[in-house]
Amino acid sequence: MLDKQPKAKYYRLTYLMAVTSERISNNPASKQHVQQGNMKPKILLVNPPIYDFSAYDFWLKPAGMLRVAGFLRGKADFKLFDYLDRLAPFMAGQRKLESDRWDRGRFYCQNLPVPPPLKTIPRYFRRFGLPRKIFTDFLAKEGPFDFVMVQTTMTYWYKGLEEVIEDVRSAWPQAKIVLGGNYVTLCYDHAQKLGADLIVKGTNLEPLWKYLGIHPDLKQPAMWEVYDKLNVGVLKLTEGCPFSCSYCSVPKVYGKFKPRSLEHSLAELELLCQLGADNIAFYDDALLFEADKVLTPFLSEVLKRNIRVNFHSPNALNARFITKNLAELMVRSGFKTFYLGFESASKQWQQRTGSKVFSEELERATRYLIAAGAEPDNITAYQILGHPHIDIQQLETSMRFVHSLGIRGMLADFSPIPGTPDGEYCRKWIDLNEPLMHNKTAFPIIMLGFDESNRLKDLQRRLNRELPEKTFS
Repeated sequence: MLDKQPKAKYYRLTYLMAVTSERISNNPASKQHVQQGNMKPKILLVNPPIYDFSAYDFWLKPAGMLRVAGFLRGKADFKLFDYLDRLAPFMAGQRKLESDRWDRGRFYCQNLPVPPPLKTIPRYFRRFGLPRKIFTDFLAKEGPFDFVMVQTTMTYWYKGLEEVIEDVRSAWPQAKIVLGGNYVTLCYDHAQKLGADLIVKGTNLEPLWKYLGIHPDLKQPAMWEVYDKLNVGVLKLTEGCPFSCSYCSVPKVYGKFKPRSLEHSLAELELLCQLGADNIAFYDDALLFEADKVLTPFLSEVLKRNIRVNFHSPNALNARFITKNLAELMVRSGFKTFYLGFESASKQWQQRTGSKVFSEELERATRYLIAAGAEPDNITAYQILGHPHIDIQQLETSMRFVHSLGIRGMLADFSPIPGTPDGEYCRKWIDLNEPLMHNKTAFPIIMLGFDESNRLKDLQRRLNRELPEKTFS
């Protein structure tokens, strides 16, 4: 909810005018726009289905692709097909897929045969997302596009890209397909086999601008208006990460830590609010780093402008940087869920993997957050399951330590990522050149065994159930 008093901020006026312009340009009656004497190119954005053992809508949005499209706002005509959009009309008739308090929920899914590389994993393998026929009908109805942009995050989700490419090639052989995202950056050689026309590796977008023949406007916010309905949005106040954790790919993909413009971030937040999003997830990898220069000014302005939304931190906050004052500011400005990166209580392991957060820092951060008014049940500490350098006793000790703080624990399955020290170490157990073997469900089972992996997950669920019941205000 926004303060109803009119504001004369340049960025707000610029961006909301851009939204209006884009909506007009997406109207079939308004397709006669001409750019420098030529018709604008038609670009389809596709967020593909997920092929995996499990998937959950944990505020999942194709933020990177929408950001790229935003840079081209007004210079191309866009359409979006998001297989993971749980507000799509098809989802209205699906039972048991309702959203929770914060608009998270399950995806529609279908069982599939387990791919041969994963045949030893005793889990159901599924395709998550809207039925394939809805997309093929969409392609037939909408007519040919000049370009199709497709992105995916996890390296082991590439089967969804294969499906989209196959359907686009069948419907529109002349369309140029562009791939981007973490998968193509981390597994570039593998991605080249999928048959796309252009692969955009990393964050350098110059090859894309040249390929499209369009000069971008880098001051524009992400193109959230391509959604017909929106209740969840994503923000990034920063790029990259200053840390070098041995299991993480962020430095390899996004490079050094760099804040974004405060005005740009505020303008995108206000755009999301105008479009109806009231749950905003931060996708930053180091949201609290240099908070006095980035997050604190942002949240102070949120309060000043009376912007009322629910903020969430699924990418893990660094507990080391949570001070008493910052905790109070986060709660006052609308933070509702706090996910803290902890990984392990073992000091030896903490030092070996990057010394990100120590036990006393997690305890102090938890105390500050609860004192500031955060609900303990909405504070969660991530711990890694199946990492090759953690033995079972250390993990159980970590789980019980988190439980002693009165907050929830969550086991984050370890995924071996090529190019990271810990990922490369895993080559002794798996074929790292096959991205399906990066699967986070599969690797803990390979390392610990099916029964032990389940026992630890059952223990975590039992510890969480033993916590005092949450009292809503």
